[in-house]
Amino acid sequence: MLLACALAAQLWVPAASAQGISVQDDRGVTVQWAQAPQRVVSLLPSLTESVCALGACGRLVGVDRYSNFPDQVRQLPQLGGGLDPQLERVVLLKPDVVLVALGTRVVEPLQRLGIPVLAFDTQNMADVERVLRLLQKALNSGNADLLIAAMHADIQAAADRVGPMQPKPSVYYEVSPGPYAAGPASFMGQLLSRLGADNIVQASLGAFPKLNPEFVVRANPDLILIHEAHAEGLAKRAGWTSIKALQTQRVCRFTRQQSDVLERPGPRMGQAAHLLANCILAHPQTEKQPHPQALSKPGPAM
Repeated sequence: MLLACALAAQLWVPAASAQGISVQDDRGVTVQWAQAPQRVVSLLPSLTESVCALGACGRLVGVDRYSNFPDQVRQLPQLGGGLDPQLERVVLLKPDVVLVALGTRVVEPLQRLGIPVLAFDTQNMADVERVLRLLQKALNSGNADLLIAAMHADIQAAADRVGPMQPKPSVYYEVSPGPYAAGPASFMGQLLSRLGADNIVQASLGAFPKLNPEFVVRANPDLILIHEAHAEGLAKRAGWTSIKALQTQRVCRFTRQQSDVLERPGPRMGQAAHLLANCILAHPQTEKQPHPQALSKPGPAM
């Protein structure tokens, strides 16, 4: 569904205002153009994917080193990352706008050089929708509402595959060793909630809190979700062998490609929901087997 809607979004082009284009980013800064930016630099993978989903992939002239989807962006100049952006190379590309995460250190230097910057803070699903709409407005391209509707339809389809679960599995999603977790207020946590899982992290801790490893031991999750590169070290952590998820081998190990889908707040959130559904269905609790219809409806290939 997302592919069909993305193609439709590329064919639908909103009318530009006679007064030009004006967009306020998450710094509260308003950026204006006489016409839609034609040379775009993106320094965040989720923003790169969003630009392409809105039908403006051809306007990208440079991306960060982690932007790898869709395939065509792999051929673009790589300009470092959020922590080490290559300012001189960005400037040489003469962008009409640079898209970054809020707090990226390149913002002020670019502004001093007169290069427009849009900075976004995307923590949850509402942020994903808001940023898609702002990018549509800035680029005068695509149909964000169509993409958002497709995402929600895919998320609902994933939830329907899982079906009701009683008791709900308690889940720990480790975003990176630290350990840093995906809290219930994050876009990843919200997807887990839509699928009927209980996050061991309290919402008061924030979207992506750093946890004391002992906290996870005490929470004793039924299911752990983690990048496969970090999974082997779980049992070596003090006390973690007592966690139910490790004792019952209920650990979902995601590949790098799968983690890219799961951890980027952008137009592939519907696919992310199906990956999470696959994880939950592959590791049912002994108290209740998965909904019979769920196993007959495979998720989309990743």
